[in-house]
Amino acid sequence: MKSYAAVDLGASSGRVMVGRVGPESLELTEAHRFPNRPVRVPEGLRWDILSLYGGILDGLRAAGAHCGGRLDSVGIDSWAVDYGLLDADGALLGNPVHYRDTRTQGVAEKVWATVPAAELYAATGLQYAPFNTLYQLVAARSSAQLAHASRLLLIPDLLTYWLTGEAGTELTNASTTQLIDPRTRDWSHDVAARLGIDLELFAPLRRPGDPAGLLQQRVLDETGLTGPVPVTAVGSHDTASAVAAVPAVGNERFAYICTGTWSLAGLELEAPVLTEASRSANFTNELGLDGTVRYLRNIMGLWLLQECVREWGSPDLSILLREAAEVPPLRSVVDAGDATFLAPGRMPSRISEACRDSGQPVPESPAEITRCILDSLALAHRRAIREAESLADHPVDVVHIVGGGTRNALLCRLTADACGLPVVAGPAEAAALGNILVQARAHGQVGDRASMRELLVRTQPLERYEPRGTTAAWQAAEARLAGR
Repeated sequence: MKSYAAVDLGASSGRVMVGRVGPESLELTEAHRFPNRPVRVPEGLRWDILSLYGGILDGLRAAGAHCGGRLDSVGIDSWAVDYGLLDADGALLGNPVHYRDTRTQGVAEKVWATVPAAELYAATGLQYAPFNTLYQLVAARSSAQLAHASRLLLIPDLLTYWLTGEAGTELTNASTTQLIDPRTRDWSHDVAARLGIDLELFAPLRRPGDPAGLLQQRVLDETGLTGPVPVTAVGSHDTASAVAAVPAVGNERFAYICTGTWSLAGLELEAPVLTEASRSANFTNELGLDGTVRYLRNIMGLWLLQECVREWGSPDLSILLREAAEVPPLRSVVDAGDATFLAPGRMPSRISEACRDSGQPVPESPAEITRCILDSLALAHRRAIREAESLADHPVDVVHIVGGGTRNALLCRLTADACGLPVVAGPAEAAALGNILVQARAHGQVGDRASMRELLVRTQPLERYEPRGTTAAWQAAEARLAGR
């Protein structure tokens, strides 16, 4: 048995998980959890990166206590696209900007005037999202921070740098910047040059499983760990780690939905899909483990419910979901991918307004709004998977839901009904498990991707949901939402 620490950072919380891995065993324990509270300052919305780093140190200390002071490796994954800028001395130039900050409003149109949207997609395969790193860098072009920056590190790479003193850019996360060519798995030099983006700002590329340095002595002193402790590059985009932990078996033709603040619904492919039809459908080609492509669509996800629950004063979620299950299905639905819902605040009112504007019954009670959200997410899952199948010419027999949404039985059941396909739910901690398995593989304990997934099937609790009835009502709701 060996012990690995997975630092897994989400948009609302972070955690350090300890994975104990043996030939036939995989045990996961939460060592420490801490909040991730973005802060609105006069300049805009910022990540509190120092608080996150402090939480990581506390977590490594707790992980060491759990493992007798010895860890065999550490790996970090987080959300995508955001970054920190360092000066020539390696010091951070201000707190990283949050992807929900408004600085990128209207920037895409400026970019497309230089590199038309169709050319940008053909070169990078990335869906349009207003917060992609490329748009953030163009928005920051005239800023003092960027002018004085000598290095740009994506969030997990920045935290790895603070732990080890070694800088790198992990590839799965780099592929979300809209500056990587998914065919060559290297930088798109032409796109960067045309937009005046200096790729020398980025540290050399790393791939999942590559060594990322050793914990510095000061980190060992602060955490009580016994060195040397290697840090291993994992799929540092949390979705890459989560997809690595999809418990697919054999030659199963599967789709996945990584659920949490976002729903990422799509397929694992061997090559990108760069057609105009794919661009029009707003599918993205991000890189995964072993040269795979995560062909997926971003859906607003449980963010919609999280924001409502926050506004309602954090009621008991189990009671709310039980009441939502009693609300008539598909009474009202909204487009769960609509950027209207991207910003925080007034979410219940905005959902009600969207229903009113589309001529549907207006949900009023928390249970009605919750059912509207879950029906809408299931409908968005259905649409994304069906379109991905068609665009990639890749049939699907089963849907795997991983991440926090696996704990929401109603959402899993509705997704099975909407897709007309069986849903296998679990594991809930997919990102942390994928993180740990890549570390274990790098240290010779696990074999290929199939072996990783077989170990998950043998050791993790999974729930299967069979579809009920036909998909006719879901087809009708889809047509109603499209105005047909």
